[in-house]
Amino acid sequence: MPVLPGAEPYRHEGGPVGVLLCHGFTGSPQSLRPWAEQHAAHGLTVSLPLLPGHGTSWEDMQVTRWQDWYAEVDRELRLLRERCERVFVAGLSMGGALALRLAVKHGDTVQGVVVVNPANKVHGLSAYALPAARHFVRTTKGIASDIAKEGAAEVGYDRVPLHAAHSVRNFFRLLDGELPQVTQPLLLLRSAHDHVVPAVDSARILSRVSSTDVTEVVLEQSYHVATLDHDADRIFEESLAFIGRLAPSVGKEGTAAVG
Repeated sequence: MPVLPGAEPYRHEGGPVGVLLCHGFTGSPQSLRPWAEQHAAHGLTVSLPLLPGHGTSWEDMQVTRWQDWYAEVDRELRLLRERCERVFVAGLSMGGALALRLAVKHGDTVQGVVVVNPANKVHGLSAYALPAARHFVRTTKGIASDIAKEGAAEVGYDRVPLHAAHSVRNFFRLLDGELPQVTQPLLLLRSAHDHVVPAVDSARILSRVSSTDVTEVVLEQSYHVATLDHDADRIFEESLAFIGRLAPSVGKEGTAAVG
């Protein structure tokens, strides 16, 4: 199945500081492409992979599970570590959850974590119905393009495959138990109005991690896909400042100055 236009993975060879960006559930790299390009323009080495089963059709996603998505970002992070002196992980929604697990599993080799509207739980009755319903119903309504900005759109699926949704539920439950192992500096940005992931998810993550260097930023003008919304520039600026503070080599030879 061909990749949807705009959903292609993105990579940029820059300086000794690298960042891995993880897109969300049923989404694609398109939702983070401006973020990735902004970091590349400031001299960072950037990796923005396409998660298995994403960016093509929901039928492809139906046969993938969280282990497949995590294995992809884990592989990309290992490659990034081979060519960079310092690496950071970042993500949107479920991608934020993937980034947090990378921080758990890779420990001190990850210098910092940036998450935007990170997901921590499948909420509502659907969470309880999923184990049984997935055997009788293939899909439910999609969650893509929760964006306040007029004319902006996310390349994502209009249907959510329930087998994959059940798998992401299991992943969130696993990660919740691992969050106390997150010790790296953490920048969490969340939208004041999010119709996909409630604010309680961010609050739960902040209460569970062991990081002592924690910054929370509230985005007042954006919905869930804030990286394509009114606050996108704020996200990029906060992220670059966060990385620049923790990686002094940003701004030296081989990279452009952060600002």
